[in-house]
Parts: sequence; structure tokens; C-alpha cells
Amino acid sequence: MWRVLLLFLALPSAAQTGPTSVVATRDIAVGAVVSAEDVTLVAMDIPNAIADMNKVVGHTVLSAVSAGRALRADQITKPLWVARNARITLAYRTGGLEIRTEGRALSEGGAGDIIEIMNLSSRSRVLGRIAPDGSVFVTAGP
Repeated sequence: MWRVLLLFLALPSAAQTGPTSVVATRDIAVGAVVSAEDVTLVAMDIPNAIADMNKVVGHTVLSAVSAGRALRADQITKPLWVARNARITLAYRTGGLEIRTEGRALSEGGAGDIIEIMNLSSRSRVLGRIAPDGSVFVTAGP
């Protein structure tokens, strides 16, 4: 019985968790969007490394990452949905009314960011929030 107990105690527990780090499985270029195949989670505590895959996958790389290197928070940003100078759909919604027109992004941003846009019809500049579909909504307000 002691042999079985000692053998059991020597086996690592699946429930045990320790420090983890996200490491690149291949070279990732600047501006690339990180996919699940680009990174892996290793059971190591690498200083300044991101420890959660969800904080990396789907995000944009700001500086190149070599295969085998850990990813740091300063190397990634949320994905850019709208690039500077891109033509976008500009929408204004109030109550049951929605008006759509074309605009040009004067800055870049990701979903939820507020950016400046030029309405191509009126040439006026407005601020709008980027929707997950890439359109930009201008809200009524002061």
C-alpha cells in the first residue's frame, strides 16, 4: 500500500498550475495579427512576458517577435479595424433614425476607439466610435 501511495504522490497533479508565459512558435512580423498557431503557452515565468493567450491571439504586433521569444505587453495592441486615410461608412443614429454616408478616417483605431473622420459629402470633421464591423458611429451630444 505504501508503494501505491508514494507513486501517487510523485505524479504531477493536473490541477496544479504555475507561472506561464506566451512564446512565439514562429517569427511574427510587425503589423501581423497573432493567430493561435503563432504562439504557445509554456510553463515558465519569463520576466515581463504575457501569461494569458487571450491577451495575445487576435491582437496586432507592434514590433517583430522572433520564434522562441516571449511576447511582452508593449509589443502588441488591440487589432486595428480602421487604418488612417481608409474610406469608411460613417453613421449617425438617434432614436429610430439612422443616416449613413462615406467618410475618410483621419486617424487609426480598433473596435471601441474614438477617432476623427472627415465626412466626404460635407468635408466636415467629426468624432466617432468604431463599431466591430468597421463602421464608425457619430453620436449626438454636447
